[in-house]
Amino acid sequence: MDRDAVMTWVDRYERAWRASDAGAVERLFTEDATYLRSPYDDEPLHGHDAIRGFWTADEGATFTVSAEPVAVEGDSAVVRLEVRYTGSEEQEYRDLWLLRFAADGRVAHFEEWAYWPGKPYTAAAE
Repeated sequence: MDRDAVMTWVDRYERAWRASDAGAVERLFTEDATYLRSPYDDEPLHGHDAIRGFWTADEGATFTVSAEPVAVEGDSAVVRLEVRYTGSEEQEYRDLWLLRFAADGRVAHFEEWAYWPGKPYTAAAE
């Protein structure tokens, strides 16, 4: 993988997410892909059906995304994103995606590290 290939995948992911195109899951992820919604996800999603079910929970949302690769080495990449949901409930967050690609260009492992403004970022009590 190189930076251009990674960003092409991210663009395809964004377009599918925006369109609520659950059928794109097969084009983006390997059949046995693992999808962690958080680095502490006790029950990661496994396979197309589980990922598709998670995607459809966000149908109809409007948002903007900006993304840039942080690191690409071999079959692995880290991408930094900023997502802003618009509409009745505005929300933003910054995110890191850890991606491991299969030889066919689909993702075999997806791990998300999202942070929201105003949320604690230390173990200390507020």
